[in-house]
Amino acid sequence: MVTTQPVPHLLLRTDSGYRRLLLTGSNCWTIGRSEDNNFVLPDRWISRNHAMLQFMENGEFYLIDLGSRNGSFVNDRRVSIPVTLNNGDRLTFGQTELEFYCPAPKPSEEDDPEKLEAKDFTATATLHIRRLISVLVVDIRNFTVLTRQLDEKVLSEMIGTWFRHAGDIIREHGSWVDKYIGDAVMAVWIHGTQEVSDDEMLRIMKALSAMHKMTSDLYNLYPLPFPLRIGAGINTGYAMVGNTGSGDRPDYTALGDTVNAAFRLETSTKQIGKDVAVGKTTYQYLTEIGANENLFGQYSVNLRGYDAPALAYACSFTDLDTFLKKKDNLV
Repeated sequence: MVTTQPVPHLLLRTDSGYRRLLLTGSNCWTIGRSEDNNFVLPDRWISRNHAMLQFMENGEFYLIDLGSRNGSFVNDRRVSIPVTLNNGDRLTFGQTELEFYCPAPKPSEEDDPEKLEAKDFTATATLHIRRLISVLVVDIRNFTVLTRQLDEKVLSEMIGTWFRHAGDIIREHGSWVDKYIGDAVMAVWIHGTQEVSDDEMLRIMKALSAMHKMTSDLYNLYPLPFPLRIGAGINTGYAMVGNTGSGDRPDYTALGDTVNAAFRLETSTKQIGKDVAVGKTTYQYLTEIGANENLFGQYSVNLRGYDAPALAYACSFTDLDTFLKKKDNLV
């Protein structure tokens, strides 16, 4: 007996009936008036690039507003940061309403639970390989304070614009946004099997510099109570990368201590009082493109979840931009 698993989809009501928009074949779908979206909605109240749905490796779907003028709503509540969707949620963009469906899969009666678990584990595990990667985690500073001082509509537009531009910058520099997490993004660069090239490391630092400038410029676009700042952590090392999830909804991601440490390094910038903190291996590769102790100071930091203090190398964005400008002048 073959059990058909439910397919995640959006249900759109049209004049001629209902239309299903299948959430398959990717892990990211954009919604808007522009023809370059995955789902084009001809509603004049919808922005050209209005919102995005992203499927995560833990099986959850996130809705992310992309700085739309009139906002994105889940069950009549405006979205200002990425939110997890639940089966049956009602989504509103402009004057268009859709329903989100992602029913829990039904287990096959013919499968023994223990065998099914073992089979799923094998299918997932074989999709992973060990690769050398660099992980970048970028977080908006004082975001909680901002949410208390800023109008909800302005906050939604601002954070959506930040997410959209962050994604564009990271793609331009050879990676993708692996995760949107509240007021932060995580990106992964996958390197060769043995080492990181000078060009790859330079692209990562240029992406971070561009994100810093983009974030600062938002102060000129929105009536913010104070200029926006970001902090960042970068870590390089080996991790398991590949498709997680199952069926027709794989999500390419990285797992392991290298990823966890990148998040901890980003948090450590608040202890250090700097903008950027990188791990020891990342620093070693940066020295090969000219970085030194004049750019990155060495600090001993306590990373949450780690037994012993770790070495971190940290700098300000001012110093980073000066370094990159010198590199460009040498080319």
